[in-house]
Amino acid sequence: VLCEGACVEKTLMDKPIEIGRLQRYATDYAMKNDRQIFTPGAPNGKSVGVIGSGPAGLSCATYLARLGYAVTIYDKKSLPGGLDTYGMAEYKMSQAVSVGEARQVEKLGVKFQLETEIVQSSKFKVQSLNSETVQNSSAEKTQTSAPKNQSYSQISFEDLQNQHDAIFLAVGLGATNKLNIAGENAAGVFDALDFIERIKTRDWKSVPLGKTVAVVGAGNTAIDAVTQAKRLGAEKVLMIYRRTEKDISAYEYEYELAKKDAVEFVWQTAPIEILTDENGAVAAIRCEKTDGSKQIFDVPCDMVVKAIGQQKQVEFLQPLGVELDEKGRIIVNLDTMQTSNPKIFAGGDCVNGGREAVDAAQTGKLAAQGIHFNLTGETVEFTGVRIPFLEKIPVSMPILVPKASDAPATPAEDLGVKSYG
Repeated sequence: VLCEGACVEKTLMDKPIEIGRLQRYATDYAMKNDRQIFTPGAPNGKSVGVIGSGPAGLSCATYLARLGYAVTIYDKKSLPGGLDTYGMAEYKMSQAVSVGEARQVEKLGVKFQLETEIVQSSKFKVQSLNSETVQNSSAEKTQTSAPKNQSYSQISFEDLQNQHDAIFLAVGLGATNKLNIAGENAAGVFDALDFIERIKTRDWKSVPLGKTVAVVGAGNTAIDAVTQAKRLGAEKVLMIYRRTEKDISAYEYEYELAKKDAVEFVWQTAPIEILTDENGAVAAIRCEKTDGSKQIFDVPCDMVVKAIGQQKQVEFLQPLGVELDEKGRIIVNLDTMQTSNPKIFAGGDCVNGGREAVDAAQTGKLAAQGIHFNLTGETVEFTGVRIPFLEKIPVSMPILVPKASDAPATPAEDLGVKSYG
């Protein structure tokens, strides 16, 4: 989507280099044959705590382990992987693949303390790290998410700071935004991520599904919801969006996928109430046209899925002593991912507000470099860190491809930079 979408190699081919398929082939082979892609560095006596096991957290942990750090990843869920494990459409990435990637990180010596919640109260102490490892997770556990009444270990953030030399926040975003309309809590109304998480269990009979499903929103998560609802057997699936077709935030290829799945689209329409039947279950969604006509009409349905973005985790982040912007995102140095607290670094959705997994992974890589420099004074550079960081590029500005230079390259060692592949 990113490098492939911006690929300029069209001198030999009429289409971009399919880097996604090439990477998939290589990684599938490596994981199938249990190849050790990276190796841990010699222990350096320093430790880092990573909060969150999504793409940003796994990336940061991987690069730190290669530099010899003792890394522990803390996550409230029972399986690692973040949104890749719980929130990405199953037809795009299965839980087994996502958890398999986390196992590769564990092979570097990274410890996973799952089902662990980070809290503010100092009465909770850092617990022992002899909890069940990712590698020993059963095949059955790999396919199921934690039960709703799952109990968690709790660790205070203060004690976490005392335990580690640095902290990396990769906590992502919070709950789905609310519609703030009557009937939102009716039976048959679901958050998109909760709906997708249930699908990820592959316990198909437990997945709620109406005959007519209305999904509110037009981002990539909304597309995941409508396509999966249709493929699970819903007779009719509609996507309701308050703006026009050209304004959707979903990628074009995602939108085309939804159209091929016979999803119907209701443009310039805003929900104003969810109507229920005599049993309190969803019967229709009342809408108002946003094209200026203000026409009121009802869309009959028996299931509503909200896919209108996620809230920032302001309540959790504010007490940590890190500066936030007006939107609730953590403010960082974009070269090192260091926050206003010099011991705390951050990356992923809690910094950028919600972007792709590759963006999150890049922030984890940059944070590993920043943490290493902060703790040792040594500058290291991993492959790919000089790729333009999307947060530095305004949305309205086209990405410029630099021209080739005829000047000889200066070896990294001559610049005082230790280079890593």
